[in-house]
Amino acid sequence: MNDESSDEPKASPVPLSASARRVLGVLVEKAKTTPDNYPLTLSGIVTGSNQKSNRDPKMDLDDEDALLALDELRRLGAAREVQGSGRAIKYRHSAYDWLDVDGAGSAVMTELLLRGPQTLGELRTRASRMHPFPDLNTMKSVVSGLAEKGLVESLTPPGRGQAFSHTLYPPQERQFLNAKLEKQNAAKSPVVATESVDTNRTAVDQLLDRLETVNDRIDTLEKRLADLENSNSSD
Repeated sequence: MNDESSDEPKASPVPLSASARRVLGVLVEKAKTTPDNYPLTLSGIVTGSNQKSNRDPKMDLDDEDALLALDELRRLGAAREVQGSGRAIKYRHSAYDWLDVDGAGSAVMTELLLRGPQTLGELRTRASRMHPFPDLNTMKSVVSGLAEKGLVESLTPPGRGQAFSHTLYPPQERQFLNAKLEKQNAAKSPVVATESVDTNRTAVDQLLDRLETVNDRIDTLEKRLADLENSNSSD
């Protein structure tokens, strides 16, 4: 039985605010990576949300931000408040039930919540700290299962570098993400074209230099032959 399960009724996943996504990701991550310190206090949640590693984008949440995020998650059935030792209030997630995922699925969703869009290779490398993924095909199968549930989607065409994202972005953030990706792709295309042109120019320049050298040698030989012929004529 998972300690992450909740007694509250199941609810279908809906878009979350940026703070709520970060807090949910932190709760699942810490439950898996530092179980001795889980459930988390408010202070622990703030620290985990603002840490420099394994986070993109970087955030600077305060207690009020975290409490608002927790209220949002509790209202949706994705997290709950529990009584800790010494009557300290602590919090645990209900992601397994709320997202309807297993250990592998929750690890992938957590990485997407904490770091944003990633490739299958990146997900396998990073999510392996929370759940074992023996090979890339295993990760591909997990991501496909999450996509069938409507939790994950592909942001770029199939092939090398294909990026995947969770589907919990609010509409405005999703539009911003699309615009950001389009801008990145547009920025890459001219670079590739410029590099191709530069490469072609370099090759042409090298050929011209060689031809010029050959022509110089031919001119030199022709001059020497002319001098020899003049010398023979004189004799």
